[in-house]
Amino acid sequence: MTALWWTESGPTDAPVVLLLHGGGMGAWMWRDQVAVLRERYRVIRPDLPGHDHSAEVPFGSPGEIVADLAGLLREVTPGPARTLGAGAPETTVVGFSFGAQLALALAAAHPDLVARAVVVSALTQPMPPPGLGASLGASVSAGLVRAAAPLGGQRWFAHLQARALYVDEAMFDDYLRTARSLSATNLVAMTSANAAFRIPEAWEAFPGQALLLAGGAEPRALVRGMRELQSRLPPSELEVVPGAGHGLPLQHAAWFTRRLSDWLNQQN
Repeated sequence: MTALWWTESGPTDAPVVLLLHGGGMGAWMWRDQVAVLRERYRVIRPDLPGHDHSAEVPFGSPGEIVADLAGLLREVTPGPARTLGAGAPETTVVGFSFGAQLALALAAAHPDLVARAVVVSALTQPMPPPGLGASLGASVSAGLVRAAAPLGGQRWFAHLQARALYVDEAMFDDYLRTARSLSATNLVAMTSANAAFRIPEAWEAFPGQALLLAGGAEPRALVRGMRELQSRLPPSELEVVPGAGHGLPLQHAAWFTRRLSDWLNQQN
């Protein structure tokens, strides 16, 4: 049984949608999507290791987190992803940012558990700081993250970060609580894992459906990587939203919810 904290909404016998939040956020970021999806789906939302209600869960490696998420899916869907007749509803994993990397890795490693993947703004290519070599840049970035970590719990700084991440006032207290729960060690581990993530080789063999979404104003390396994801799995669907930044589920919540629910409804 996974140690991750998680919550669910919707009918227990409906197709499962697993929502994975971005780094520095929590299950609360999916508020607008849950309000719609729970009418037709069993929506599962964990807090990832080190975050909010899972703050005491060691961060570990992305592979260990994927194993925990696979364990969670086995808890809620007792059987293969596609054998509806055996009592296992088809499962979709949806991830944003760091959660998108995990969604991608989970789908690639466990196609028996995941029938569909929605990958939103996953960084899969190196993005070193300007003027620095990749290894030096990673070292400097880790040092900066560790030095800045105490600021995350300061209300004034959290307000600045929340605006940059499109977190509205209704979610701010949740964001601040999560920021205060994330230790410097876990923050450095997460940002390092995020920067080191690359497309899993098994992605090309994923047999399910995939929807890939990104903002046109996101870093060029991120958008390039999203295009590469689509090229490696040609049946997948890619949409780059003009002018959108890194935060589609929050920045354009109504559009994102409609896009996601329409795509899911077409598959079911």
